Amino acid sequence: MDTAILPSTLLLTFLLSVGLFFFIRASTKDRTQTAQLISEQDEATLMPQLQEYFRSRSYRVAAIDREKNQVTFEGFVKPSWFLAVFLTLLASIGLVCLSLVLSLLFPSFSALFVGILLLSPLSGLFYWKKAGRLEKVSLKLEARPNEQYSSSKMTVIAHRDELIELQRALQLKLIE
Repeated sequence: MDTAILPSTLLLTFLLSVGLFFFIRASTKDRTQTAQLISEQDEATLMPQLQEYFRSRSYRVAAIDREKNQVTFEGFVKPSWFLAVFLTLLASIGLVCLSLVLSLLFPSFSALFVGILLLSPLSGLFYWKKAGRLEKVSLKLEARPNEQYSSSKMTVIAHRDELIELQRALQLKLIE
């Protein structure tokens, strides 16, 4: 094989491995966002619905601040088996590619490079340890009296996926 092809292939494989490493690390990143949502229901009607929604999602009330009209819910988010297995599979494919290129460049150490594949379960273990965590959702309700009907505005600080699900479940509109 041409001597210029193998080093360039090693460089590209190494760059892909770095990208895979950051992808695995990003799988546990905190994605908390703040959103302002509006409901056409008044506060008295909306609050029981919010409590039932969070109870059904295994959250519990952690704190209530009556002066600020703010409620904090918390719940444990379990890691996904699918994602743990998927990340382990991606890591094993990436490490097989890296060990193949290294064994072509350094044939005397090829048996050692195959052993690199044994590191792939560490990615799933890393995800499993870091992804399971206590999530907090902070809700601040404000009444918005209107001429025709009363509505409620709320400021929610939560995980991005939780905000999307809350909007969908309670038909809330995002204030841009």
